[in-house]
Formats: sequence, C-alpha cells, structure tokens
Amino acid sequence: MNKIISLVVIAFSLNTAMGQISTDSFGKGINVIGKDSSYTMKFGVRFQSLYMADWNVRDDDFQYVEDLSSNFLIRRSRFKFNGYAFTPKLKYKMEFGLTNRDIGGGIDAEHNFAPRFILDAFIDWNFFGNFSIKAGQAKLPGNRERVISSGNMQLVDRSRLNSRYNIDRDMGVQLKHHFTLGSQFLVREVVAFTQGEGRNITANNIGGYDYTFRLEMLPFGKFQKKGDYVASAIYREEKPKLALGFTYDINERAPRERGQNGSFIYNEDGSHAQGKTLNTIFADLMFKYKGLNIMIEYANKMVDGDDPNVYDKDDESIVVGTYYVGTGINAQAGWMFKNNVELTGRYTQITPQVGVSNNETEYTLGLSKFFVGHKLKVQTDISYRQRGFAGDITPNAGRDDKLYYRLQFDIHF
Repeated sequence: MNKIISLVVIAFSLNTAMGQISTDSFGKGINVIGKDSSYTMKFGVRFQSLYMADWNVRDDDFQYVEDLSSNFLIRRSRFKFNGYAFTPKLKYKMEFGLTNRDIGGGIDAEHNFAPRFILDAFIDWNFFGNFSIKAGQAKLPGNRERVISSGNMQLVDRSRLNSRYNIDRDMGVQLKHHFTLGSQFLVREVVAFTQGEGRNITANNIGGYDYTFRLEMLPFGKFQKKGDYVASAIYREEKPKLALGFTYDINERAPRERGQNGSFIYNEDGSHAQGKTLNTIFADLMFKYKGLNIMIEYANKMVDGDDPNVYDKDDESIVVGTYYVGTGINAQAGWMFKNNVELTGRYTQITPQVGVSNNETEYTLGLSKFFVGHKLKVQTDISYRQRGFAGDITPNAGRDDKLYYRLQFDIHF
C-alpha cells in the first residue's frame, strides 16, 4: 500500500514539475497542463466514512427487534487521474481503490495472489466523427445504477438489484457512437467485447468472452452536466429530461457464479469447471425535472439450459457451483428542497430462480444534505428488508426480517 501511495506522489510531482498547475473551486480536483498543452491531468481524491447498524426482526414482528450489529468503516477511499494525451480526442482515466472493500477478493491464482488496486485504467479515443473506442479496464455499459459513480449516488449505497445482478467492470474494448434525430432526440449505442471475468484478472481467459450491447435514448436532449448519470436533482433541470436505457449481455461459459463477480467455480480436483453461458437483460430510466429525480431499473439474469447448477466434470451428482440468476426491480424517487436537502424513497424486489437463493423485498427511506453537490455531502437512510423463501408467492414468508440504519459522510476533491 505504501509503495502505491509513494508512486502516485512521485508521478504527480514529476508532472507538476513539467507542467502548469491550476486549481479550480472545491471538488474540481487539481489540474496539470503541459507547457506545450500536449497533455492534461486532473488529480482527485475522495473517501466515504460510514457507520452501519442492523437488527434482526424475529418472526417478522417489530416487537422483537434484537441482535444489534454495528461498525464504523471507510467504505471507499480512492485516487483518480484523468485527462488527455497529445490531443483532446485521446482521453484517459485511472482510478485506484485503497480500502479493503475496494481491493479485497483478489488473493487467488486468477488475480496472481495480489490485491485488486486498479478500478479503472483505460484510454478513450474519438477516432472519427461521433465514433470512439475505449480500451482497457472499465465499467461495462450495464445497468444505470452501476455506471453512476459511487460518489454520485442518491442514497448511501446502491440497491440490492445492483449487488445481485450487475455486470460490473471488465477488461477489453468498447465501441461507442451517438447521433441526434431532429433537433434534440439523442441516441447512443455501445458495443463491448471483453474477457468476461471481471477486473484485475491475470490468468488466461478461463471461459468464453463477454459481449455487451446497450442502447440509450434521450428524447428531450442532453441533461445538464451529464446528469443522466448523476443521481439526485443536483442541477435542477428547468425542462423535463428523460433517459431510457436497454442492455443485453452474453457471458460465454462464465467461470464465476455472478459472471464478472462472485466466486470462481472449481471441480472437485481443483480445476476450473466447465461454465455455462449467462444472459443478462437490463432496462432502466432516469427522469429529472426541477427538484424531482426518478430512477427505475429492471434486471433479468438467465442461464442457458435453465439449470443454475454447475456439476463436477467427473461426477454429475456433485454440485460445485450455482449461478445467481433471477429477476429484480428497483425504483427510487427523491425531491430536492431549496436548501439542498433531499428526501428519497426506494423500493427493491429481488426474485432469484428457485434453488438459487431467497426472495427479498426492501423498503428504504433516505435523507441527504448536499453542501457542494456530491463533492461534499452527508447521507443517512433506514431500510427494512423482508426475506421470504424462494418460490413462495407471498412477499414475507417464514424467515426473520432485517432492519438497517446507515450514516455516511462523503468528501471528494
């Protein structure tokens, strides 16, 4: 960890020595511009300090709220670098995670027994007209909530739909294009070809490859300051703005239980199991008007053959892994008051395939105070999670429920 921080400091010092430093208002980072203007680099730091508490609700009865569990932690702490090299049409971004939550999960052969420091590392080249290509490690064009930065969220953290079904980051290439119909109807298309195994993988391709297709439509034109990927009504759109998104992802012979996430699946002899192909569909929308912000998402993850279990190569009676497949719905809406306090409500329903996991229905109420937009804010929320048995048509069947409280401070500069 100390070596990583030292290298970042040395690199930044060398760049500042060779260029010109400019600083803007709080939250805009530190900008370095080459003396010949052949490159730029913006350096930013952010962290989130989080308190969490949860209780068990025995027999789904609020008379029996018990078993308190709580902790303080640094939820995220990150360094970010971005700018352009040689020409403004050739952009780059690097982002490094420093907390255990960011770098954990990499101590295995697939990650070369090393922490997963790198979050993003890519170039983005606008090579012709409205076409650009992104190469490296980056977020896939999946569900909107996942692509929105963790520093720009409407509530303390993302929903259960995202944690269960998202396709996350991956390594490969993405081809992007956009065009306008009429005076303002904006259409964006993205096609991605990636390894399919998530971030920071050093092993050879284990399964097949991943193919992602996304279409976005903005019938009323662009949002202010890319607000279709900024949660909350920070910019208070004066006219209604709507963004619709549709994604289809194919992960061939996925070697992990959640595609780009989750545990690797091994045969009894320790070799990688023969994976199955995962297909994921996302549909989402973002609507903003003045103080109102609405975001809705739907996810459906399926496995070829409809059997989520993976069996040992030598004994098909032994289940060595299970894909997390099923459907999910997430809907949230918030109102930003004139004093930059926002009240938000969220409803999430997770319905895994029978035999995979249990049903969940979660209700969340959040309150946020924005001092400098998302760059300096405090957020708190409380959630009630109903847990039912998989396949049961009732929303709350037989399992104890959970009650959660969270308080988070976020600073980004």
